[in-house]
Amino acid sequence: MRGCALGYVEGKNIVIEYRYAEGKYERLPGLAAELVQMKVDVILAGGTPALQAAQQATTTIPIVMVRTGDPVGRGFVASLSRPGGNITGLSNVAVDVSSKYLELLRVAVPKLSRVTVLVNPANPIQPDYLKRIQAAAQASGVKVSPIEASTESEIEAALVLMKQERAGALIVLPDGFFQAQARRIAELAAQQRLPTLFWTRGPVESGALMSYGQNLAEHYYRAATYVDKILKGAKPGELPVEQPTKIELVINLKTAKAIGLTIPQELLFRTDKVIE
Repeated sequence: MRGCALGYVEGKNIVIEYRYAEGKYERLPGLAAELVQMKVDVILAGGTPALQAAQQATTTIPIVMVRTGDPVGRGFVASLSRPGGNITGLSNVAVDVSSKYLELLRVAVPKLSRVTVLVNPANPIQPDYLKRIQAAAQASGVKVSPIEASTESEIEAALVLMKQERAGALIVLPDGFFQAQARRIAELAAQQRLPTLFWTRGPVESGALMSYGQNLAEHYYRAATYVDKILKGAKPGELPVEQPTKIELVINLKTAKAIGLTIPQELLFRTDKVIE
């Protein structure tokens, strides 16, 4: 663990208070308020909804953000080099690379004509992803059908609807709730022999077909260095926001075989990690 590498041992020289909304974003303001009332030294906020809740809860406690797209445009920091205020951390380029999702699926599924996009309406940043995907679809002639889901039952219903509409592939947008449900989504998609693309490798290791984006484990690993610097006296407003330098493509060949799909060599040559 990064904490151990930095000299921290939980329960000995650091105490970590975990709060998890379980995909229910309406709970985030209350959870953020709890942490503020406890007078924690640093808040680590994963994802835009969590960061919004933390920002609204405190302007004094340092906040380290992870998995947050366009932090300047959304008003979380003044600039990437000089954040100002009490927020710093790592930005997320998933919105920027989301236009590539469709391109990758079209290479994997050459006759692709219809793609379903799973959208969580409770996530404020998802319309940005959808716009980019739809723009890419217009240029390629692929029809994009967004389907909303914010509960487990809605995910089940969404996959049934995809089958009825004969979707050729599924794009799962970046989202904390979808991350928690990734294994189930991958299972349902595999049952329907539906090629599915996620934004990070974890779901592919759980059975999804492919992913394109940054390595979230590494993302959180890097976030620990920000927490360490702040605990040692650094001011968050003076710590530059870090942007991902590596975007990876991961493909699960076992899943491809199970759903009857042959991945073209041209795509395999571009792959950073192949799961067999």
